[in-house]
Amino acid sequence: MRVNVERRYALLLAARDSDYVRKVYGGYGNVFVDAFGEDDERWDVFRVVDGEFPEASELRKYHGFVVSGSPHDAHGDDLWVLRLCFLLQTLHAMRKRVLGVCFGHQVLCRALGGRVGRAHRGWNIGIRKVNLVGERNLSRFLGGCLLDTPASPSIIKIHQDEVWELPGGARVIASSDHTTVEAFSLGDHLLGIQGHPEYTKDILFSLVDRLAGQNLLESEFVEGVKANIEAAEPDRMFWLSVCKNFLKGR
Repeated sequence: MRVNVERRYALLLAARDSDYVRKVYGGYGNVFVDAFGEDDERWDVFRVVDGEFPEASELRKYHGFVVSGSPHDAHGDDLWVLRLCFLLQTLHAMRKRVLGVCFGHQVLCRALGGRVGRAHRGWNIGIRKVNLVGERNLSRFLGGCLLDTPASPSIIKIHQDEVWELPGGARVIASSDHTTVEAFSLGDHLLGIQGHPEYTKDILFSLVDRLAGQNLLESEFVEGVKANIEAAEPDRMFWLSVCKNFLKGR
């Protein structure tokens, strides 16, 4: 008799819920689980930004981990960031599947010996096309099928930091004119994506308004970003397929 084992995942939240996301989605935890989760799975949320981490004895119970985006610096020395780096090193040694998104992509790179810092070309916000680098690199995250792969898939972007140098053994999966490392992999168990596969356009609009309200963006820049968001559509289903196939080990 075959017994079905519940697949278990951990979401490592590196950002606190915005008022908008809390009101509309019930928090970033729901945004990620709705995007990457499937039936008969258990997702545990750990707010690492507030010092909440999984116990070391529990790590083997998880099939995969997701590290979220964050307004904090992946190259900073906050205690929780350093603790997260140590956790990611541990998961790498265990060959656990880890998906890093935006900040998560950067901190994963840093933890494994790469270099990250401020983006050389400044803020990158909007819906941007990226170029896939090497079909063979990407195919294992698409179940081996590339028939429906966009030539330059678009993804939602909002970041002012970037990966400067990859860890040893890592491969670039996607690149763009603005950001050299849009996505990378290391082995079959680590995947970093600079964009936000989980975001919808309304979440991006709310984040842009919040940054503008904090005077972190110039009004002319904001107008251009909003025009881009209104006119473009992300290839969201493509990126969600990549992330799900990776996390499920398909």
